[in-house]
Amino acid sequence: MSSRGIKFINSFNDGRNVWLEGKRVEQFQHHPAFKGTLQSISRLFDMLDTPGEQDEVGFLKPDGSYAHSSFLVPYSREELAARSRAFHRWSKETNGMMSRLSDYARSMITGWYGARKQLGQLDPHFESKITAYYKEARDQDLFLTTAILDPQINRANGLEDEKIAERFLHVVRETSEGIVVRGAKMIATGAPYTHDFVIFSLLQFNRDQAKHAHVLIVPANSPGLHIVCRESFADNRSKEHILSSRYEEMDAVLFFDDVLIPWERVLLHGNADAVLKLRENRTANSLAYHQTAVRMVAKLEFITGVTMAVAESIGVNGFLHIQEKLGELLTQVDSVKALVYASEGHAAPDADGIYVPDISYIHTARNMGTKFYPRAVEILQQVGGGGFVQTPSGMEDFYGQISKQMHLYFEGATVSAEKKVQLLKLAWDLIGSSFGSRHELYERFYAGDPIKGHALQYLNADHSFFTGPVWQLIKEGSKH
Repeated sequence: MSSRGIKFINSFNDGRNVWLEGKRVEQFQHHPAFKGTLQSISRLFDMLDTPGEQDEVGFLKPDGSYAHSSFLVPYSREELAARSRAFHRWSKETNGMMSRLSDYARSMITGWYGARKQLGQLDPHFESKITAYYKEARDQDLFLTTAILDPQINRANGLEDEKIAERFLHVVRETSEGIVVRGAKMIATGAPYTHDFVIFSLLQFNRDQAKHAHVLIVPANSPGLHIVCRESFADNRSKEHILSSRYEEMDAVLFFDDVLIPWERVLLHGNADAVLKLRENRTANSLAYHQTAVRMVAKLEFITGVTMAVAESIGVNGFLHIQEKLGELLTQVDSVKALVYASEGHAAPDADGIYVPDISYIHTARNMGTKFYPRAVEILQQVGGGGFVQTPSGMEDFYGQISKQMHLYFEGATVSAEKKVQLLKLAWDLIGSSFGSRHELYERFYAGDPIKGHALQYLNADHSFFTGPVWQLIKEGSKH
C-alpha cells in the first residue's frame, strides 16, 4: 500500500502545463527545481499515516481514516485547538519557510463549507457544490492553493480600460458543461504542486462588470491552463543551501486560454454582490487567516534561533547591543504568539455554532508580521556582519589540500569550523540569497497592502470603546 506522500507525488502525472525557463516541464516531480520541495511536502502528507503524528496533524473521519485538521470544522474550543496544533506542527516541520502548504486554502474551503447554510442565500446551488467539493478535497488529500490577484498591467487604470479588462480573468461564454474563462491570475504560491486552485478577485466589481465576478475551483490540469513559474530559487547543494534545497515553494502566474470550468466547480459567477459577501465571510477568513498567524510564530522562532546560534558561534552574544537585538527577536515571537493565543482564547461560535478565532487579534498579528520579519532579517544581518560573505564557496575544501587551514581559520567560538560555515550558509539563505529575498518580499505583502491593512483595522474598530471614556472624562470635567 502506497503512503500518502508517494500518492501525492505520483498524482502529478496528470498532463498539467508547468512552464519554467521557456519550456514545458515534463515529469516535473523529478526536475531539480521542484524535487526537494516535493519531498518535503511528501513527508508532511506521510504524517497522517504515522502513529504518534496522526493525532497531532489530523482527525478521524467517520470511516476511521485520518484527514488533515485544516478540514476540521471546529464546533468546540478543543477542535479549534486541534487545528492550531496541526498548523504549528507543519510549520515547525518546515521552519515556517513554506507559507502555502495547502492548509490556508483548505481552511478557506472548510470555512465556506461550515457556513454553507448562511452562504446558501447567495446562490441556490452553493450549498450542494461546496459540500461535495469539501468532501472530495478532504477525502482525497487534495493540495490546494489560491490565486486571487490580477496581473499588474497599468495599476493607474481599472476595468473601465478595455485593454485591462480583457486581460483580467473573465467569462467568455457559458455552455451546458460550465463556463469558459480567459485571462490571467497571480500570484499562485505553490502552483506546480497543487491539485486545485481557489480563484477569486479582491476587486470590488460594479454590477456591469459581472463577467469578472466569480469564485471558482480550477483543476491544475485543466486544458488551456498554463502555470508559468518564476525563476527557481532552489539550490540542490543541500549542505550549502539547506533551506532553498528543501523549501522552494515556487510562485507562478496562471494563464487561462479559454479554460472550461465545470458547473460543479463554479461556486459563484455573475453576481458581484454575492462574490463580495462570500469573500468577506468572517468564518472562512478567520479560519484561514488563523493559519497564517500560527505559521508566522514558527518562522520568527526559526530566524530567532538562527540569529542566536550565529551570535554564539562567533562569540558576540555577551555584548550588550547584541543581547538587546536578540531580546527584540524574542519580543517579536512572544507578541505574535500572544496574539494567536488571544484569538483562540476569545473564540466564539458563529451563527452555525462554529468556533472561530477572534479575527481582530489575527489582523493585528498579520499586520505586525509585515514589519517584524523584515526587521528580524535586518537583525540577523547586523549580528553576523561580514562573516556571511567570508564563507568558502563549498564544503569540499574541508576535505581537500587546504583542509588544515580551513579548520584552523574558520573555527568558531563554540563550534567547529565546518559547523560554523554550515550555519553561516544557512543564515545566508535567509538574508542574502534569492530564496531569502523572496521571503522578505512575501512577508511584506502576502496579506495585501500593509498600509490598507492598518487602515482597515482602524475603520473596523469600535471607535466608541476608545473615544467614549475620553468624552466622558471631558463631560465630567466640565461640571467642576
